[in-house]
Amino acid sequence: MIIKAPARIHMSLIDLNGSYKRIDGGIGLALSEPQFILEVQQTESGVTLEFADTVDDEEAIVECSLKIPEAAEKTISHFNIDSGFHFIVHQTYPPHSGFGSGTQIAVSTAHLITETMGIEIESRELSSIVGRGGTSGIGTFTHDLGGFIVDGGHNIKDKPGFLPSGASKAKPATLIARYEFPEDWKILIAIPKVNKHMNGEDEVNVFQDCCPIPKEEVEQVSHLILMNLIPFLLEKDIKEFGWCISELQKVGFNKLEHSLDASFLPTMKAIEDAGAYGVGISSFGPVLYTVFDEENEFIVEKTKEIIGDEGTVFVTKAQNHGFTIEK
Repeated sequence: MIIKAPARIHMSLIDLNGSYKRIDGGIGLALSEPQFILEVQQTESGVTLEFADTVDDEEAIVECSLKIPEAAEKTISHFNIDSGFHFIVHQTYPPHSGFGSGTQIAVSTAHLITETMGIEIESRELSSIVGRGGTSGIGTFTHDLGGFIVDGGHNIKDKPGFLPSGASKAKPATLIARYEFPEDWKILIAIPKVNKHMNGEDEVNVFQDCCPIPKEEVEQVSHLILMNLIPFLLEKDIKEFGWCISELQKVGFNKLEHSLDASFLPTMKAIEDAGAYGVGISSFGPVLYTVFDEENEFIVEKTKEIIGDEGTVFVTKAQNHGFTIEK
C-alpha cells in the first residue's frame, strides 16, 4: 500500500496576539509537486524502515528516520494494534524548508497503518494522535482536502500560549474554509541556498520571545485575508491576489519572520521587480513562492537568474484534492 501526500505552502499565520479569545489561525495551499510517497508492508511485529534509491537528501533521511517510527509507535499504541509494519520511503521533500514535511510524514505514516488495519478515522484525529497540527491546521487539511485552506486556530482556553506546531500539545486547528485554487494559475517555487534552517528550539524561542504580535497588525492581516485575498481568489484575479501576498509580508507574523532574518528580502524584492505579481515566504522559509500566468511566464527564467545555480527553482500548481492511497 502506497500513500502520496502533497507538500504545502503556509502563507500566513493570522492571530499571534490572542486578545480576541482565539490564537493561531492561518492560510495555505496544497501543491501538486513535490509529493511525499511512502509504502507500507504489514509484518508480524516491530517497525522497520528503508529508503528507495530515489531518496538521497540526507536531511530528509534523518527526518524520516526519526518521525516515521515515532508516528508509527504512537498510532500502534493508541489503537492497541498487534502487528508490525515495514515502511519504504520513495520520495520526500526538503525538511524545515516551508513545505510542511513533518506533518505529512507523521500523518501519512498513521494513515497507512489505520488503512492497513481497516480503521476509519479522519486526518484531524490522526494529527492529534501523532502530535501534529498544534498551531497550524494547514498541513492537516491540505493532507486531507487539498486546495486553499483557511483555519481558525484555537480557543485560548485550549491553547493559552504561543508555540509552533511541533512543540504544541493542542488539538489540530478548526477548519473555517476550503476553496478550489484556479487550475490555470501556475506556482513558481524558489529556494535560495541557506546555511541553516529554522526549526526545533530556535522556532520555539521565536514564538515565546516575540509574541504576542501587536493587535493592530493582527487586524490588518485578518482584513487582508477576508476582504482582499479570498475575494480576489474567488474572482480569479491573479494580479490582485499576488498583491495581497506581498502585502501580507509587511504585517503580522510574516513581518516578524522577516525582521528576524532579513536575508530573503533582497531576493523577494528582486523577483517582484523582475515582474512577479507578488512574492511570499512559506513558514520560516527558505521556500519562496509566487503565482503567474501566460502574461508573465518570463518570471521563471528571471527567477532562475536571481536564485543562481546553488538554489532551486521549479514550477508547480495547486492540488485540489488531498492524499491518495494505492493498494
